[in-house]
Amino acid sequence: MRQNKITSKYFFVTALNIIITLAEFLGGIFSGSLALLSDAVHNLSDVAAIVISFIAHLIGQKDRNKRKTFGYQRAETLAAFTNGVVLFVISFFLMIEAFERFSQPQEVKGKLMLIIAIIGLIANGISMLVMKSDSAHNLNVRSTFLHMMSDALSSVAVVIGAAMIYFWKSSLIDPLMTLLVSIFVMFEAYKITRKAANILMESNTNVDLDEIKKLVLTFPEVTNLHHLHVWRYSDDLIMMDAHINVTEKMSVVQLEQLYMKIGHELKEKLGINHVTLQAEYQRGIKESMIVLNKDD
Repeated sequence: MRQNKITSKYFFVTALNIIITLAEFLGGIFSGSLALLSDAVHNLSDVAAIVISFIAHLIGQKDRNKRKTFGYQRAETLAAFTNGVVLFVISFFLMIEAFERFSQPQEVKGKLMLIIAIIGLIANGISMLVMKSDSAHNLNVRSTFLHMMSDALSSVAVVIGAAMIYFWKSSLIDPLMTLLVSIFVMFEAYKITRKAANILMESNTNVDLDEIKKLVLTFPEVTNLHHLHVWRYSDDLIMMDAHINVTEKMSVVQLEQLYMKIGHELKEKLGINHVTLQAEYQRGIKESMIVLNKDD
């Protein structure tokens, strides 16, 4: 049910952003506004980003198979990473164009710019609100929401700039608004790209490794923990595998019970929801929690 809801939201936001893009391109051309054209380019990139995100969302729902034993959830992380990079690059070039406009200001038709900017603001605000409710639970949806939010804030800046141009006839406000919006968008794009990259690099999710070891060693059967790996596979899945040394010979049933108890504690207290443990007696008992060689 929730997946169908997200799918319908993607369709709605995509259609709305296509309309916004066409309106702002035409408005930017006829008004001579760089801020409107930059916002149109921004929206055009968002249309592509939304399509990429939507396709990745559909792929992410596919079941696991022999080739993708973990499933396809990382398709959404790849989409989020791609969207962040694209947004960062586009914002960078818009900043360059804004600096050129400072040295060579051009006349802008403030009234037409203001009308189109207000239309864009309303549409972008609606798009942002549509995606907001699901953005906290899915990195890919969050990247789309950030696109919408940056568009809405961009539209606010364009509306303010258009009003100032219309009333004050200043040609420098247009590139100034473009510059400020681009800086904000680059900052947001950096954050989402960094998070996606950390997932793709299987980085630790800020889980305290010492806390993991301390928790595992509270079980009297365990004497050491080593070869520890903790990583976030997707937005919903934090994984861990490790070797543990046990105090005595244990049956398969006893080990299974121990694994279940440790896994339960790790999930409840540290949010690690996929735990794989390998029991040993003496092998590796003197090894550290993190083994530095590449053959572990």
